[in-house]
Amino acid sequence: MNVVIIGAGIMGTTFATLAKEMAPDLDITILERLDSAGAGNSSPFWNAGTGHEANCELNYTPVDGETISIEKAFKIHAQFNVAKQFWAYLMQKGVIEDPKTFINQTKHCTIVSEPAIEKLKLRFKEMSAHHFFEHMHYSEDFDEIKSWIPYTMDERPRDEKMAATVIETGTDVNFGALTEKMAGHAEQNLGVKFEYGTHVKRVHRSPAGRWVIEAENNGKPVQHKADVLFVGAGGGAFPLLKKSHLPFRNRFTGFPVGGRFLQASITKEQAGYYSAKTYGKAKVGAPPMSVPHLDLRVVDGQHYLLFGPFASFQPRLEKGRGFFDYLKSIRLHDIPGLLNVALENFSLVKYLISETFKGEKTMFDELDSFAPGLSKKFDWKPIQAGQRVQIIKDRGLQMGTEIVVSKDKTYGTLLGASPGASVSPEVMLRCLEKLIPSIFTKEEARNKKNEIFPEDDLDTLINDPERYREVRDAANKLLGITQPEG
Repeated sequence: MNVVIIGAGIMGTTFATLAKEMAPDLDITILERLDSAGAGNSSPFWNAGTGHEANCELNYTPVDGETISIEKAFKIHAQFNVAKQFWAYLMQKGVIEDPKTFINQTKHCTIVSEPAIEKLKLRFKEMSAHHFFEHMHYSEDFDEIKSWIPYTMDERPRDEKMAATVIETGTDVNFGALTEKMAGHAEQNLGVKFEYGTHVKRVHRSPAGRWVIEAENNGKPVQHKADVLFVGAGGGAFPLLKKSHLPFRNRFTGFPVGGRFLQASITKEQAGYYSAKTYGKAKVGAPPMSVPHLDLRVVDGQHYLLFGPFASFQPRLEKGRGFFDYLKSIRLHDIPGLLNVALENFSLVKYLISETFKGEKTMFDELDSFAPGLSKKFDWKPIQAGQRVQIIKDRGLQMGTEIVVSKDKTYGTLLGASPGASVSPEVMLRCLEKLIPSIFTKEEARNKKNEIFPEDDLDTLINDPERYREVRDAANKLLGITQPEG
């Protein structure tokens, strides 16, 4: 079977690696617009690098009055622990020699001020009762919180009432480095072919039923044919879906959201002083990806602090593509959906536009509001964050991601954004099961799947504490993640 994948980011590369590990006979080619794997939204400073386990992100646990919903947090935490099993497998096989080249243990903290303290306390009560979050700690004590996240507290008035939670086994992940390692393994050891500098313009069915992929490589037209096509091209997946002539294409439209971070290079000693990702509470009307957070990042052995993101409304699909590419991707039937979203989410649109024109002074003011005095401690500079394209489905805006597979199981794509990269192995396993189910009819493939994923059933991880702890601890050991004593 001939499989073509569009996009060599974390999703496309993970899909290819899993497929070839379980079905070596597949003929797989990845077409990538950029010059290397993981150079788009997977690159280290185009995302926050948070290993999303729902440890610290309040938007994964919405509160309505005195009722908190934690089902989404359970799912994301379970998905990330499936992801860790795959990355531990790559360690076991020697694909990655040192886990610190892509994953580093970092505290995951949440901090709120007085108006939100009762909600955070409720969140802690509900979450810490479950085995996923049994090591979560809660505090309203100034000095204890400062010991967890000193940069947020060093110059804060002691009489300012705050509350925080911490989980010591959180992670910072360099998804770009991880993607590069996987791509090298897939190409050298699994026989996956990569064609970089290839910009796919259009996909359509041939009279014989195969997919025809029309592209340009260094300005020259090229064509590929595939029995199965998977589009993992981030925002670029939307216009390709529109050109596919598949019956469900009209249900989806892309809503682009950009962002910026403040970045500062710090020393190893300073990183030891503040080893955390600290999430706060989003502003009213802000999209989920705009929750303010102060993050320790480790990239190629160098340590950084990142603060943000500062959202923006940038009508473009992905890195290196402009406004006219987005404009050309829109069809007449998309306009009512875009207008409907603009009307129903007017506060969001207004927020994004106002954020777009935010200057450095305002960005520094927000940093100092989150961590008093921190803007003056380091040499901060604004950097561009990744471009995300949220889903408009049936004229309604929805957050998150969605796997879309054609009825004949020859076309698959992943649309949407967060939590994205953090759960990519679990999401791509599900995509593989939906798109090429014939793989799993073979005993060899099922055995390989069980080797890669000792436990991939989310319900089992959620409902069976002993099984969860068993697979979590085995993966953590290989990844260098340890639970502090006490």
